[in-house]
Amino acid sequence: MKFPRDSLILALALITAPALAAAPKRPVVKPVAPVVAPTPSLSASELIGQARAAQARGEKELAVRLAQSAIVANPALPAAYNALGDLYAADGDGDYARFYYRGALTIDPTDADATRAMAALERGDNQRAAKADTNQQ
Repeated sequence: MKFPRDSLILALALITAPALAAAPKRPVVKPVAPVVAPTPSLSASELIGQARAAQARGEKELAVRLAQSAIVANPALPAAYNALGDLYAADGDGDYARFYYRGALTIDPTDADATRAMAALERGDNQRAAKADTNQQ
């Protein structure tokens, strides 16, 4: 009996296909990523210094972001809250300034910088209110 060549090849393919499918696959070796040295992160104190320097250069938005980063870097540092309060106070936004000074006082109720800044804001508000009353009369 003579089988056609194509039929023989098809029969061999069908017989070996399950064996090939069941064979264990070789694990794919992924290239190893190069080890990169971590970039040094700045401390909260360094971020506060950079925020004050940015404020001195007139870069208010950068200064605020750096001061916010200082709070993230060390949320238990009253000086970070004071720095952000100072930035908002200098920009004339007393409500935000008070919020951050209160944050500093929540961490350390004896923080002299936050206490002085809150008192200065209150004096400023009282002076503005008195001036507004004088202008209305």
